[in-house]
Amino acid sequence: MVSVRINAKFKDTLFRMIFGGKKELLDLYNAINHSNYQNPDDLIVTTIGDVLYMGMKNDISFLIGQYLNLYEAQSSWNPNMPLRGFFYLSRLYQAFVAEHEMDLFSKQLLKLPAPQFIVFYNGTKTQPDQMELRLSDAFLPSEKTPCLECVATVYNINYGHNSDLMEKCHKLYEYAYLINAIRSHLRQNLPLENAVDQAVKECIGNNILKGFLLKHREEVREMILSEYNEELHIKSEKKISYEEGQERVNLLIARLAEAGRTEDLIRSATDPEYQEQLFREFGLFPQCDW
Repeated sequence: MVSVRINAKFKDTLFRMIFGGKKELLDLYNAINHSNYQNPDDLIVTTIGDVLYMGMKNDISFLIGQYLNLYEAQSSWNPNMPLRGFFYLSRLYQAFVAEHEMDLFSKQLLKLPAPQFIVFYNGTKTQPDQMELRLSDAFLPSEKTPCLECVATVYNINYGHNSDLMEKCHKLYEYAYLINAIRSHLRQNLPLENAVDQAVKECIGNNILKGFLLKHREEVREMILSEYNEELHIKSEKKISYEEGQERVNLLIARLAEAGRTEDLIRSATDPEYQEQLFREFGLFPQCDW
């Protein structure tokens, strides 16, 4: 049986499409860094492309001035971004050293561009406008000072967040508007296909990403919708949602214990339908990636 599902990575891919051009990327860089670069050719793209490393692919990396920048778009909250950034940056520095024919055994200190790692988050988990994630937070307790650090600065780019940043980079605002429009139509119980179509029409009518959407309308739609084998999908979803399901069950047990509802606690352990009823009662619905 063939059906339609949300492509969980589409928002990340859409981000790369919108900010894949030097001009758009330079505008975003200027907005983040309060700089005023005007020439897109000042920016040198260093994105690794389709090369995968440990199953991961970086979104956009580039050199400008004395800085090596890594930009990642994330639609699912991931506290391990500093570790991922460390892997990415390591590969980028290897490429930089090789391209400039630097001698690692030189008696002179090699001069390298300073790294900047930015994560643009637009998932549904509540997060502040800006925060820092540090690689050192993942290290086991030790009396010795760790010799490594990698800091990911995370910007919440959901609609309504980081208004100053959105004002400085209008394309980022438009991207947030589009994602929010799709979510809004989904909350109106529209089927996904209709929600996407309505959101795209709304954006074009309001001059939001108009040129981009008129040119890439079908590509954007295909990013969001994909055909899949339902049996394989169900197996995949069961594996992915196992830990989230366990967390919901643990929360339900805690709520029932606090309320002294021993009989409901016992019944929920053997009656899936009753357990689902209790999930609804306590508002413990599974989180949607939108």
